[in-house]
Amino acid sequence: MRRFLPLLAAASLLLVLMAATAPVAHGYNITKILAQHPEFSTFNHYLSITHLANDINRRLTITVLAVDNAGMADVLSRHYSLLTIRNVLALHVLTDYYGAKKLHQLTKGSTLASSIFQSSGHAPGTTGYINISDHRAGKVSFITEDAGGASPVSFVKSIKEMPYNLSILQVNRIMSSPEAEAPVAAPPPVNLTELMAKKGCKAFADLLLAEADVLKTFEDNLDGGLTVFCPIDSAVKAFAAKYKNLTAEGKSSLLLYHGVPIYFSPQLLKSNAGVLTTLASTDGPKKNYHFSVKTDGLDITVKTHIITATVQSTVIDQDPDAIYAVNKVLEPRELFKVDLADAPAPAGSKKAHKGASSSDAAAGPDEAPSDQEASDSSAFRLAAAGRCLAASIAGLAAAVVLAV
Repeated sequence: MRRFLPLLAAASLLLVLMAATAPVAHGYNITKILAQHPEFSTFNHYLSITHLANDINRRLTITVLAVDNAGMADVLSRHYSLLTIRNVLALHVLTDYYGAKKLHQLTKGSTLASSIFQSSGHAPGTTGYINISDHRAGKVSFITEDAGGASPVSFVKSIKEMPYNLSILQVNRIMSSPEAEAPVAAPPPVNLTELMAKKGCKAFADLLLAEADVLKTFEDNLDGGLTVFCPIDSAVKAFAAKYKNLTAEGKSSLLLYHGVPIYFSPQLLKSNAGVLTTLASTDGPKKNYHFSVKTDGLDITVKTHIITATVQSTVIDQDPDAIYAVNKVLEPRELFKVDLADAPAPAGSKKAHKGASSSDAAAGPDEAPSDQEASDSSAFRLAAAGRCLAASIAGLAAAVVLAV
């Protein structure tokens, strides 16, 4: 017995390692989930345009109290501003997991849950806390701490549960809260070039100001979501000669390449690193204008096919807009080619066949992989690791049998 115990222990360790390398679920998208339920289309629409969907998607544990289209009619009839509607709906997003089963297992039949509105910093005192109560005959109710005499709302059914990350529960109507329903002053409009100039990106801001059409494209995306990677002044100065030699179209494409038409907070950049589509992207096969964002320790890096830049600071992070200062001008492959003619070829490789362009030859040292390449490479490594672990476990199992 003692002879094969170490072998069994080793086999168990390999099983643990195999489990660690297996594919795992990567987040969720509340908008896509609710899109499968048309009766919640109005609620889903306002989650998107108020950018609450972004807050939901980036949290690990969340409960959404969804209201169907008929239940949304009351709050819409009051003609609240979009910012006030955000606060009202934020009451319906709880920062803990409550599945249908958990609702009926509350200690002493009730609990106090925090909502996104409470954690936003806009809710004074206990405003934004939701009292959940489990009553007789399976009835569950939700009511805000400052309901102002309004009656509680009722649990209807479970729509989607992903223990213990996401739970979407239907309630019969919108909860009431005088604090959440109060008028909200609109934030001052974001002035891209002014913010950049104050935070070390004046030279890039000046380039945008000189290209009115390009600047308008950036500004048109402010309300829907925009992330800008602005090169610091020293980087633009070092790049001046290359920029001067570009055509008018090339200059526009280069500037647009520094904008992404989606809002990415620093947390989202770190957790959703990958290939991003830019404002310069088109549908043409040779005009992708993509780059990848990755984390390197505590740093966030932006990797094109030509260079790798590092995020130096956050200029602004104000949902739905974010601006990050980077230490290099982002150079797209579509405008700048890598000359590898004199570069030493890796061992066992062959030079590109005659007639191939430099962009079709082997990628440069800083080249970012395409989506398909990255996916194929990851799948290959995962499959290879699985085969090796399976073979090792099979060998150990055979050894155990022989030892017995």
